[in-house]
Amino acid sequence: MPNFSERVKQFEVSGIRKMFELSQKIKNPIDFSLGQPDFDAPDSVKEEAVKAVRSGNNRYTVTAGIKELRDGIKEWWQRKYGVNTKDKEVIVTGGATGSILLSLLTIVNPGDEILIPDPYFVLYGHLVRICGGVPVYIDTYPNSFKVMPADLDKYCTSKTKAIILNNPINPTGVAYTESEIKLLASVVKTKNIFVISDEVYSSFMYDFEHTSFLRYCPENAILVSAFSKTHGVPGWRIGYAVADPQIITHMITFQQFTYVCANSVAQRACLKGLSDGAIETKIRNDYRVKRDLTCDILSKKFEFIRPQGAFYIFPKAPGGDADSFVQKALDKSVIVVPGKTASRKNSNFRISYAVDNNVLKDGLARLVQIASA
Repeated sequence: MPNFSERVKQFEVSGIRKMFELSQKIKNPIDFSLGQPDFDAPDSVKEEAVKAVRSGNNRYTVTAGIKELRDGIKEWWQRKYGVNTKDKEVIVTGGATGSILLSLLTIVNPGDEILIPDPYFVLYGHLVRICGGVPVYIDTYPNSFKVMPADLDKYCTSKTKAIILNNPINPTGVAYTESEIKLLASVVKTKNIFVISDEVYSSFMYDFEHTSFLRYCPENAILVSAFSKTHGVPGWRIGYAVADPQIITHMITFQQFTYVCANSVAQRACLKGLSDGAIETKIRNDYRVKRDLTCDILSKKFEFIRPQGAFYIFPKAPGGDADSFVQKALDKSVIVVPGKTASRKNSNFRISYAVDNNVLKDGLARLVQIASA
């Protein structure tokens, strides 16, 4: 067999996916591993998908995505978060991951440094390396898992091209306030670097309103989001990016020669979902209850920073040994993710509380019992 590329040596299977696959082998597991909502797509969205199939919307769309959906996305961010999208363009992609990859292909040259706050979403560093860039990790543990303006001063070099900012953050659930976004945007503009702003959890905010980075840094920011979490359709793989037209034009070119276009039927259905604001309100209320329940139970035995958004919490493992605790949890049929899958440290572990409330109570009680032993 011929040799494989040198590239494959840089990668291994995602730790989160490993835990998810492991859960499939355990009888009646309580699975806190995978970050996907526990609710199904609204009936109105499902019906629109069926209608799209039956109406013959089964062919390629234009590479950027159907115009109605792109216009709807721009209008939604303008109305919901005050982002001026008048001079912005949109590309619809294969999930938010597709948007991040196309963004990196557009801005990264070999050897460029991309700043990544640690803890991080597991894909970020790998996508940077695929594009020939060098991930540079910012330790945010001392700052309650947030990047500070001083961090950008410390870590930016002549090779720095961008920072990937997640808000709210996977795996910690921590979110940036409007004043914090303003300060970071000011530094980003001064440093003249890009920011890829992953805002897929913007609808899952519990203590204050979400602020988009694109609002305060319109020239430098690439806003990335998706329908996966808000509409219960992670398997449909519909994400998008909003940015300056010059950026989007190059992303469209790369999509032409990779994914071609996003799923045509799912685009039509997601357009229907944009018009139903009641979906978002119910989601936020339901998940605030889950957040509060999680914090109340875990506070009996665990140290953690209270999440303000998303549906994750990142407690410190007893004794700071995540591997040992994760194994003990497995012995009790509870699947959690060790911190090393989303960090260069392994002192914490991630819980996704996007599960039924009764299951959530049972699983959390087992974790508390383990920590008490």
